Amino acid sequence: MKSRSIEIKWGILFGIIGLIWMLLEKSMGLHDENIEKHAIYTNFFGILAIITYVVALLDKRKNHYNGFMSWKQGFVSGLIISIIVAVLTPITQYIVHTFISPDFFTNMQSHAVDTGKMTKEAAEKYFSLGSYILQSAVFALVAGAITAAIVALFVRKKPKNRSEPEA
Repeated sequence: MKSRSIEIKWGILFGIIGLIWMLLEKSMGLHDENIEKHAIYTNFFGILAIITYVVALLDKRKNHYNGFMSWKQGFVSGLIISIIVAVLTPITQYIVHTFISPDFFTNMQSHAVDTGKMTKEAAEKYFSLGSYILQSAVFALVAGAITAAIVALFVRKKPKNRSEPEA
């Protein structure tokens, strides 16, 4: 377990960053009076997610692999972070929708129905805690795996071959 402590740390930090983002969204009115803008602004969290994965894999490279890391090692590390985030999803979603923004689902259901994007029944099914837990967990795994694969390309570092002359 010691060898995966960095991934555990960053998986938990990712969850905390997500909760802080939800507080920011709520404070900007994106869960109530500015709900029509929610779909646009919530996507900016992706930037924080990518930055978090970059810093996490750099941490792993520096503190576990002594400054060097293959793509595979980085990808596996990022995938483990994604799994941890997915496992924490029920807890983080519960916190968001119980304490941070308890009216979010009701507001989103009303907005979807009022704008003609969904029927009342579809909105109630889609905008619910169970649905969001499932959506978030699947998204954490898929988006996390893709992010890990791409970020690992950029943070990989091979040791210099000592027999090659330096330029």
